[in-house]
Amino acid sequence: MDLGITDRVALITGGDSGIGLATARQLLDEGVRVVLTDQKEDALAAAVEELAAGSDRLLPVAADLTDPVAVAALFTRARETFGAPDILVHSAGITGAQGLFHDLTDDDWAHTLDVDLLAAVRVVRAALPGMRESGWGRIVLLASEDGVQPYADELPYCAAKAAILSLTKGLSKSYASDGVLVNAVSPAFIETPMTDAMMDARAEERGTDRDEAIASFLDEERPFMELKRRGRPEEVAAVIAFLVSERASFVNGSNYRVDSGSVATI
Repeated sequence: MDLGITDRVALITGGDSGIGLATARQLLDEGVRVVLTDQKEDALAAAVEELAAGSDRLLPVAADLTDPVAVAALFTRARETFGAPDILVHSAGITGAQGLFHDLTDDDWAHTLDVDLLAAVRVVRAALPGMRESGWGRIVLLASEDGVQPYADELPYCAAKAAILSLTKGLSKSYASDGVLVNAVSPAFIETPMTDAMMDARAEERGTDRDEAIASFLDEERPFMELKRRGRPEEVAAVIAFLVSERASFVNGSNYRVDSGSVATI
């Protein structure tokens, strides 16, 4: 299927692994010019080597999205190299502080919200002027099943992802008339470095290996994931690629769940 986005410019955050990396691969295959960003230069270099070493359609830029100056510099570099981004996929994020509510400090909350919510605010703010000027734009913000189905031991993350859903809906109402469509994608338990770390910690606590930790987590914590496995990053990236395409020209303000049925409501 031709997605109609050849030669568009996409900026993908959290691009050195997982969903961001898989999305970059699919968009490159569609002829998109991709600006790939994450915090660590060495991890970005490895991602570029894996994706398309030497390609003139791929630009890695290391940036700390909690720093407004770094965000501004990121977009300046993108514009100077490829032009203003037409597509923004914001997949950067962290699990953040975990534990029961009464054990979490203000700093725990502030750090998680800064990375998982305010970073999205910063990159969208930087992306909007170019999209509005050109009259065409696609923004996809990565939320989570946790945004509508919170878990007691990771409430800062859950609250941030609920806020991402609200931000998505509000943005979709504000800028559709300018040609900018905004949607969210909510994955659940995908094979990423973040869930690898979660499962390794679970395995250590229980004296098992990662595979057994995953199986017990699915049984005990995610019983409605009917496929009984972690999702693959490319399964999420396929939905993102559709949403940033011309094929999704009437999709705005939506939340697409890619969760194997994990969210228990309709």
